[in-house]
Amino acid sequence: MPPVSPAVASWELSLRLRQRREQLGIDVQTIVKEAGLSRGYWVLIEGDRRIPAEDKLKTLIEVLEFEADEAAELFLLRAAAKERGWWGRYSALFGPELLRYYGMEHGAQRIRTYESVLIPGLLQCEEYVRALMTAGVATVLPVEVEQRVEVRMRRQLRLVEEDPLQLSAIIGEAALVQQIGGPQILHRQLQHLVDVIERHPDTIDMRIIPFTATERVIFSGATFHLIDFANPRLPTLAWHETTVTGEILEDRDTETRVRDLGVIYDRAVSKVLSREASLDRVKAIMRGIESVI
Repeated sequence: MPPVSPAVASWELSLRLRQRREQLGIDVQTIVKEAGLSRGYWVLIEGDRRIPAEDKLKTLIEVLEFEADEAAELFLLRAAAKERGWWGRYSALFGPELLRYYGMEHGAQRIRTYESVLIPGLLQCEEYVRALMTAGVATVLPVEVEQRVEVRMRRQLRLVEEDPLQLSAIIGEAALVQQIGGPQILHRQLQHLVDVIERHPDTIDMRIIPFTATERVIFSGATFHLIDFANPRLPTLAWHETTVTGEILEDRDTETRVRDLGVIYDRAVSKVLSREASLDRVKAIMRGIESVI
């Protein structure tokens, strides 16, 4: 099983409370009145922005008529949610949405990632990460660079733990030739990519979308990750990223967007090179770089 993540535990707790309320047909006005909560407090709980106090959770369990075994599970989820994940140490560096994503990533069983112009973060070598952070990105201060590199390396430990994260990555061929940091760093990055994939054939899969791919839909997703969990109660989440923003897509208002990203990913899978051909393409580009460095 994946490691316990406070972020995932908190999300599951809020999800189960909301689902139970809806199952019983109780509206928000009624739940806050019967549980003695303010409307704002309940909205934060249901939106996974606040962990309920123990006495409030006990009251909610009674109002929502949970059975004893499920009530015990909810208290365990609350206890897990109150723990501090490693990413919490970086709250001064990253916003709450990105930190929450790191927590979801940590507790995930599988991630399907789509990157059109960069190597995915979980597959980046340290030199490539540092080059990205110092390549004139206005939002990254020089004093933050090493901490950001540290965080990215820490995230990658999930790929090599006892129950490793399963990673499927679709990468645009442009990412293999974009010389982040110059040809030598790009060569190191591509070598790292080959090494990681060949070392973990059962849990890491990488496929290349070649320049010859012509279907427009496979390029419309920009950067996104689809996050799946071992617990069947939990739906797929998505992280969608643009040049300046990133957000977790999880609630009913974004279900269609998550589904659309899944469709884009599946369509892309039908257009990528095979695993072997993808590795061969990476190695061919490496040989081309070797001829000029």
